[in-house]
Amino acid sequence: MLYHAYELNHAAIAPLKALSEFGQQINTSVYNPVAYTPMGRSMAAACELFNRMTRRYGRPAWEIDSTEVGGKTVPVHIETQLCTPFCNLLHFRRELPKGKGKNDPKVLIVAPLSGHYATLLRGTVRAMLPDHEVYITDWRDVRNVPLALGSFDLDDHIDLMMDFMRFLGPDLNVMAVCQPAVSVLAAVSLMAAEKDPMQPHAMILMGGPIDTRMNPTKVNQHAETKDLAWFENSVISQVPFPQPGFMRKVYPGFVQLSGFMTMNLDRHMEAHVDLYNHLVEGDGDSADQHRKFYDEYLSVMDLSAEFFLQTIETVFQKHALPKGTMTHRGVPVDPSKISKTALMTVEGANDDICGFGQTSAALNLCSNLKDDKKLRHLQQKVGHYGVFNGKRWREEIQPRIAEFIRRV
Repeated sequence: MLYHAYELNHAAIAPLKALSEFGQQINTSVYNPVAYTPMGRSMAAACELFNRMTRRYGRPAWEIDSTEVGGKTVPVHIETQLCTPFCNLLHFRRELPKGKGKNDPKVLIVAPLSGHYATLLRGTVRAMLPDHEVYITDWRDVRNVPLALGSFDLDDHIDLMMDFMRFLGPDLNVMAVCQPAVSVLAAVSLMAAEKDPMQPHAMILMGGPIDTRMNPTKVNQHAETKDLAWFENSVISQVPFPQPGFMRKVYPGFVQLSGFMTMNLDRHMEAHVDLYNHLVEGDGDSADQHRKFYDEYLSVMDLSAEFFLQTIETVFQKHALPKGTMTHRGVPVDPSKISKTALMTVEGANDDICGFGQTSAALNLCSNLKDDKKLRHLQQKVGHYGVFNGKRWREEIQPRIAEFIRRV
């Protein structure tokens, strides 16, 4: 009923949205003298604010069509290398000049499967492109995946990681951002136990919940204080007709977004008040910055219920990986088997989603990995988002990752 109520609400306010959009057009028209007055700007700002708060945000564009290699701008083409029902493997192929970038390290960026689209890592990709051959996991919104294509849980997620690593070869470097750090570490552990020749060269775990017992955050505490039945009854819903995924059980993106917003509600309310003031004052640059951020932030997708619930139970409630009790289809997951793949962990000192020490716990779990193949990086003055995006990511974190990949 949760999803149906959400759709009904959108349908109910549709006339108001149409009226508000018309009001915005009227009050921003160059042919309307009122548009140049304080009253006209106030009306236009109010309408835009209402429109932005009630609209649906689809998958954002990558907006990456070039990069710099060796001081020269080269075109970038986004190509799909593999298609699966729940995720596509994308390649950002650079048109390299002769003699440039041919031996650049190959990097698979594993985007989080936690509500936002992979385009949230646009800045991550841009920073890696000049000196790396970049691939990324492009997760599909499961509301668009027909029920007949089957389910998708944490075990399937780990299988997919191993499939992608084997497809891209043993010279691959894997970078897991946030939630998939667990799946990537599990996948590499399983491959190491099997002495798989396609084990990656290095893996970089960034702001991931390897051991959520370390400095637990509000997110961790919420996951621990509720039993699995509560999550299943309270936040799991079925995709309504006429969506392609009709009847599929999902953790809706709008529920996840509500959780994101309420964690910092005062900040988000203040940001929208600032947007109104910027529009009234004619501060277009500040308004554009707000639009750019929230167009991405408010674009969310549904997650498979099986994946969500299994992740809650395995990672946040049972702490199965750090306790040594995690299994994948009945096979134990043992990070101590890793001896070939180098490991770097990256954490933000101000991360309020994945606390300090949760990601670097992986270094202790990989007990048979030599010290010269391990690196722990704690970035000061950044939160969760700053671990993989922004100025400090570009100027301090990404160079350390690039150096680590080449050194090991």
